[in-house]
Amino acid sequence: MANIKSAIKRIDVTKKETLKNKSRKSEIKTYIKKFELALEENNLEVANELLRKIDKRLKQATLNSVFHKNAASKKVSKLSKKLHDASTQA
Repeated sequence: MANIKSAIKRIDVTKKETLKNKSRKSEIKTYIKKFELALEENNLEVANELLRKIDKRLKQATLNSVFHKNAASKKVSKLSKKLHDASTQA
């Protein structure tokens, strides 16, 4: 355990930031699962809306340094490719 006041404060701040980051990651993962479920059910309208939400949340998470911008871009690219493939098959 830290004895210095600033170190104690940093521990508390880090815990709060970690919880926020976990929450943001979890929210994005949940949206991705819903997106993939919508694709399995061939519900392209819902999948398109979810993709926009995922893109928005990933960009916000990138600004807050939860994800690297390239990682976020890669996720959106993969999901949009899945949506495109599903729309061409239907």
